[in-house]
Parts: sequence; structure tokens; C-alpha cells
Amino acid sequence: MMRNIAILALAVSSGVATSAFVPSANVASKTFNGPALQNGRMMSAAMTKSSINNALKASPTSLAMSGGADEAAAPVANMKDTLQTASYFALWYLFNIGYNIYNKKALNALAFPWTIATIQMATGVLYFAPLWLLGIRKAPKLSVDDIKTLIPIAFCHTGVHIGAVIALGAGAVSFAHIVKASEPVVTCLLNFVLLGQVLPTSVYLTLLPIIGGVGIASMKELSFTMLALGAAMLSNVSSAARGVLSKKTMSGKQIGENLDAQNLYAVLTAISTVILIPLCLAFEGTKFFPAFKALVASGDFTTKSLATLVGLSGATYYAYNEVAFLALGKVNPVTHAVGNTIKRVVIIVASVIAFKTPMSTGSIIGSTIAIAGTLMYSLAMNSHKTKKE
Repeated sequence: MMRNIAILALAVSSGVATSAFVPSANVASKTFNGPALQNGRMMSAAMTKSSINNALKASPTSLAMSGGADEAAAPVANMKDTLQTASYFALWYLFNIGYNIYNKKALNALAFPWTIATIQMATGVLYFAPLWLLGIRKAPKLSVDDIKTLIPIAFCHTGVHIGAVIALGAGAVSFAHIVKASEPVVTCLLNFVLLGQVLPTSVYLTLLPIIGGVGIASMKELSFTMLALGAAMLSNVSSAARGVLSKKTMSGKQIGENLDAQNLYAVLTAISTVILIPLCLAFEGTKFFPAFKALVASGDFTTKSLATLVGLSGATYYAYNEVAFLALGKVNPVTHAVGNTIKRVVIIVASVIAFKTPMSTGSIIGSTIAIAGTLMYSLAMNSHKTKKE
């Protein structure tokens, strides 16, 4: 399997999550031929050349004989596909909103971002490990060299998540997502410095409203803290570095077996969990558990309700990334760019309503400019790639 690294996010999430696909409108003729990492999400998909060639070689007679049945079935198939795609997008938004709310509530109750981030990452293992063991999903087969290749990428994956969790705990959810909108700036910089990639002027011009919008929002943000800004930027840098490392180490290289986009994300999750455990113990030790018991003893939570809150933050974190594969793999890059932009707006609005976090007029204007710039960047990058192909 040859690895073609393409553009993702997942922005994202901020945890992910940031964390897009290279999609095809015809899902039946799509095959995974390489992973891509960006914004905390994974992406991989491409049209198979053989399916296109076979269709072109089909005789007029055979096309005529099957045309009536195909035309009759087309509206039903299209309606089913549209409903399926809409369902995926709805779940993607729902799980993403759920993650940001559950995560913030868990951090408000227990200010242990390293421990909570570790629990959230480990929760994913409880999802995909049984799928592998029961044969529901083919388990990846990796050599020691394959794992060595993936470890640096997993470190970046870890940085994406822990940076986002710290940012969401240190400031407003809305502010963290505004700063996360500046990830394209970091991506362009690292691609130029490490890969020597020079993009068209039209792409670089879209970075100006992103920088300006984030700057305005930061100056006017009522809940601004340097920790939130720094942690969100750590997540941005880690996400951009993850994409660059993927291009440098995985492009054109055979990496294990059964390593499609979902399994690659699962493997990175497993490695990141192993990375986070010692870091969590180094930064916070085991203080989380006495704090958990004390909070329950205070009467604010029961053991079940508090454990459920932390567990849901982990479950929704992995769920929104998993559903994102299905949602973004069904649409073209332009639709993805618009959908990802709308998702960020929806999360900001939902968090403001859920936590009653006030946003100043300047913050609203700045975030609008920055998010609009992110959309323009995505569209400009898609146009650039289309011209190259």
C-alpha cells in the first residue's frame, strides 16, 4: 500500500480533533490508498483508476441494456446517500459539541488536564480494541520499524490533544476555537521551513484575515489568559508538525497491513495513550483520585455522575473523530471546507449558550474574520491542488 499524504481537518478540533478526507462523490468506487493528518482528524480516500477505466470500456449495448434499471434506481440511491451523509454530519456536529461541553464541565470540576486528557485518549482504546479482537474490524499488522515510524507522529498527536484540553480548561471554549482557527498559518510556515513548499500568493493572502481576526479576538476576549492562548497554539503547532512528519516519513512508504485511515488513527491513539501516562504522572501524579473523592464527599457529585462526566468526555472525543471519517469521506473538499467552518461556528455558539460565556463585540468580530479566513484558506488550497492535478 503506497501512502499518499493529503490535506485533512480536523481542523479541528481543537482536540483533534481536531480532527478531513480527500473525498470522492462516488463512494462505491473509492479505495483507501493513503492516510492524511491535519487538525486532529485522519483522512484517506481516492478514486480507483480501474473502476473509471472499466466504465469507459463498457460497450454502448451493455450500457443501453442496463440504463433503464440504473436510471430507475438512481433517485432512490441518491436519496439514501444524501440522508446517510446528512446523518453522519449531524452526528459529527453532535459528538463534537458534546465533547467540548463534557470536557469543559469535567475540567471545571477537576482541574487536572493531563489526567483527564489521558483518560480521554485511553477511552478510545476501549472502543477499537474489542473491534480488533472480535474481528469486526481487521486489526493492523505492524513491524517494529513501522511503530518507530509512527512514534514521532504520535508525539505530535499527543501534543494536539493535550494542548487543546489545557486551552479548554484555562479559558472559554469559544476562545480556544478562535485560536485554533489560526492553524493554517502554522501549517504554511512549517511546510515552508521543513519541506520547502511555496504556495501561491492567493493562499498566503487568506492568512491575513486569520491572523488579524485572531489578534482582534484575543485583545477583546473577556476570558483571555496566556495559558489558554499558549496551549491552543501548542495544539496548532503539534497538528501542523504531525502533517509535515506524515509527509516526510510515510509518503511512498509501505506501512504495515490493514492500516486504513481509521486504523491509523486508532494506532496513534494507542501510542499516544502510552506516551501520556508517564507525562500525566510527572505533571500531576495521582492527585486526581483524592480530588475526585473529595468532590464526591462535598456532595456536588456522586461517584457515578462524576465518573460518567469524565467518561462521556472521552467517549465523545473518540466518537466525533470516528464519525468524521464517515461524514467527510462522503463529500468533496469544498463541501468539507464549508462543513468544517460551520462546525466551528456551531461549537462556539453552543459553548456560549451552555456556559453563558459572554463575548465582547470585538471578540465576535475577530472570530468572524478569523473563521471566514479559514474558509477562504481551505477553498484556495483546494483550488491550488486541483490546478496541480
